[in-house]
Amino acid sequence: MSTDILPATLPKVTATPVPQSPISTGAPATTNVASNTIAGNFNTFLQLLTTQLKNQNPLDPLDTNQFTQQLVSFAGVEQQINMNTQLKTMVALQQSAQATQALNFVGATVAVNGTGAQMVNAQAQWTYAPTSAGTATFTITNSTGQTAFSQTGTVQPGAQQFVWNGIGNTGQQWPDGSYTLTVTTTDPATGKTTAVPTQVTGVVDSVDLTQNPPLLSVGGQNFTLNQILRVIAPANKS
Repeated sequence: MSTDILPATLPKVTATPVPQSPISTGAPATTNVASNTIAGNFNTFLQLLTTQLKNQNPLDPLDTNQFTQQLVSFAGVEQQINMNTQLKTMVALQQSAQATQALNFVGATVAVNGTGAQMVNAQAQWTYAPTSAGTATFTITNSTGQTAFSQTGTVQPGAQQFVWNGIGNTGQQWPDGSYTLTVTTTDPATGKTTAVPTQVTGVVDSVDLTQNPPLLSVGGQNFTLNQILRVIAPANKS
């Protein structure tokens, strides 16, 4: 009694590509699961392939193109997993460097783009820079939005200081705290009103490392490292 040898067919073991999701810095659990899954599928594929090769019909051998394509697919997915792991490592190192850099700013006096400043000992200061001469309106409000002071005057182009002593239009002395300055200019020729950007200076009193990127607290407002325009006085490390 003879036994017929059936033509060999390649088992279909699918290598599923890893989704291109945003890189996170959490524990590499997803990467480990993906690595274990691809390793398990690859071992199963090799076992089935070996069995097929052992029992293939010599007169009708296995098509090598089929399992070559499968091997290439597995190799591509494995390479993708390794690349994702390396990118996560690079991001973690970058975040560590950012945290170290941010901590070095604590205690330093810096300048940032902003409208809010802290009035301390009856003095608050801003920097504003009109692009052309004109009539400017200065309006200062407190933390609740109440207008504390307003003034109109002629300004020239270029960076200049605006210092407020805390005395309102009614003559009352406003308490120390957070205040916001809004500056607008009016072109005398066209009557067009334009908002003027302002800068504030303050001491970096804390850094929030739970945020990405880290946030530096200046005068009760949060800023990222790339929002720091310049360091006026470095932190005292003594």
